[in-house]
Amino acid sequence: MLASTAAATAQTRPAFEVDRIADGVFVHSGLQAEADDRNHGDIANLGFVIGADCVAVIDTGGSPYVGRALRRAIEVRTSTPVCYVVNTHMHPDHVFGNAAFADTDARYIAAAGFAHALAARRMTYLERAERTLGVAVSDGWIVMPDDVVDSRMRLDLGGRSLELTAWADAHTDNDLTVFDEASHTLFTGDLLFVDRVPAIDATLSGWLDVTASLDARAREVVHVVPGHGPVGQGLDAMLAPQTRYLEAIRDQVQSSIDDGYDLAYTTTHVARGERDRWLLFDDYHVRNVTAAYTELEWQ
Repeated sequence: MLASTAAATAQTRPAFEVDRIADGVFVHSGLQAEADDRNHGDIANLGFVIGADCVAVIDTGGSPYVGRALRRAIEVRTSTPVCYVVNTHMHPDHVFGNAAFADTDARYIAAAGFAHALAARRMTYLERAERTLGVAVSDGWIVMPDDVVDSRMRLDLGGRSLELTAWADAHTDNDLTVFDEASHTLFTGDLLFVDRVPAIDATLSGWLDVTASLDARAREVVHVVPGHGPVGQGLDAMLAPQTRYLEAIRDQVQSSIDDGYDLAYTTTHVARGERDRWLLFDDYHVRNVTAAYTELEWQ
């Protein structure tokens, strides 16, 4: 059983650890916590894939400090240059480390909606980072993509190809997955949360639709790197708890609306049976129900 307590935010990590999960595929697991001045925003899963010619980085962390630690971890393992920095979506815990690679020749890649979404929230994100991380921030923390993915894109790392897929609105309006064909590793970004409660930032219905599309690919995936939570195998099994939670919200919110209950009543009662199954439940659940209510009320 998972505890839903604020104590998770007190976690710190003395060393930047990277695990090899397949040949040429490495993952750094972020803390299951909220960003603060002790963890430097190191709360999301990050990765890199090494090809014969170059390296692709998948997400860079919640601050330049984390991005620099990731860059050092890459340099310890290979002298091959970084040619791509891929962002799975625009949330700060995945992209504020981008600045650590700004002096390289790497091209930044994201889904087509990324730049607009990040620009719209730029000031909010920077102000929140300064407050929560306790450091001075600058516009250099915001790095926009050089190339965008409208549907699919293939990256050649030299004898190794990555398939990038942009999805319809789901967790955000700019979700991107990365599939390493050599190792059958799927980096889901925040389309998948494991143990930590999911956070709806775009559309509940869309997220469930995208989840079904991901689930349909389960047979071709061996290793799964979620946006948050432990790396694993068995994509369908890893998606199941999140699907259960999102469906519970959808069904119970719709029932509440149909029965004439207002938002205040709905946020108090919907999917409360999920509380002990997720970390950080109390930090995000009410917002999830509110987002679902707003969406479903007009359908």
